[in-house]
Amino acid sequence: MVLGYHIILTGYGHWLANDPRGSMSREAYAPELAALAERHFGRRAAQPPREELRAFYREAQKRLAHELLWFDTAERQALAEAFGRVVRAHRLTCYACAVLNNHAHLLLRKHRMKAEEMSAALKRAGRAALIGAGLAPAGHPVFSADCCHVYKSDVPALRTCVAYIRGNFAKHRMSEPAYDYITRYDGWPFPNRSSARREQ
Repeated sequence: MVLGYHIILTGYGHWLANDPRGSMSREAYAPELAALAERHFGRRAAQPPREELRAFYREAQKRLAHELLWFDTAERQALAEAFGRVVRAHRLTCYACAVLNNHAHLLLRKHRMKAEEMSAALKRAGRAALIGAGLAPAGHPVFSADCCHVYKSDVPALRTCVAYIRGNFAKHRMSEPAYDYITRYDGWPFPNRSSARREQ
């Protein structure tokens, strides 16, 4: 039984399908990028040295169809607000969200929308927000074509995912913003009623 979806949206060009670290991408990548490295589905057990990874992306950047974008403060704020509009418009329940400098994590409760539909709506809204605010060039994809969905099937997995997503702020040396569309995870679908009463 699926209880939630950990959705990872990667900025365009930041984690390619044939990234030396491995990739969860199932979509084909541009032929001009194929010669840079062999494609490996999933995270490689042996991770490449930093210099090898830097060299890969230095060469890859020359072959990308669009410029590489970074999500600085203004971009992160615009993306977070766009994601909030999607959450509210579709009545989604978002337990955690972290918009970082080249990707974003969200944990969304299961819904009539499929994970793929959720991520597509988030990407459309985020892209429109950046282009509309002049933070990305018109025609820029903003996000990679593919995205990662990790299905969560029990309460411990959801709790762990919330902690992981929130932990990204400290990992990336960022302060944790107070997104107003986050719902505190209470152990759904088996909430701890006694804890809820104590907090009221």
